[in-house]
Amino acid sequence: MQDPEATVKQHRQHTGSVAVIALACAGLLAGCSSRDGELDQYIEATKAEPGGRVESLPEVKPYDSYVYAGNLKRSPFVPGGSAGANAAGPRPISNRNREFLEQFSLDTLRMVGTLNLDGKFYGLVQVKDGRVHRALVGNYLGQNDGRITQITATKINVSEVVPDGLGGYLERPAALALNE
Repeated sequence: MQDPEATVKQHRQHTGSVAVIALACAGLLAGCSSRDGELDQYIEATKAEPGGRVESLPEVKPYDSYVYAGNLKRSPFVPGGSAGANAAGPRPISNRNREFLEQFSLDTLRMVGTLNLDGKFYGLVQVKDGRVHRALVGNYLGQNDGRITQITATKINVSEVVPDGLGGYLERPAALALNE
């Protein structure tokens, strides 16, 4: 048989541990319910607030169309205007066939002599590779639409048509002299 005091002591320990477990469970349940309670209160308070007013959209203004009348004005991509537009002045002839001596710059050409053949007076012009070509009055040479105006024994006179910087052109005299 057991000692009655030991039995009472065991019973008290068992009852105490059960009580501690019960208190712990009650505390946990109380903590859970209080968190849900706060959340429920917040939701209710939010629902009770008056709703906000949504502002209306701004009024859309109608599109203003614009009619472009560019054909009534001067094109900005074409040179001209009152300062440089000289319709009566010199102009390069753009639709003619280019001659061989027009591919060379005037300062690279040299007059090396003259030739009188069948009553025609030719100027002899040497290009930079050493070849010599015949030229008559009226022929073109140089890259600025240079037209031969006169051939003498010592000089070939040329009239070039060059841009004047204002949208027009001007004639500029030039010459190839015989270097002896």
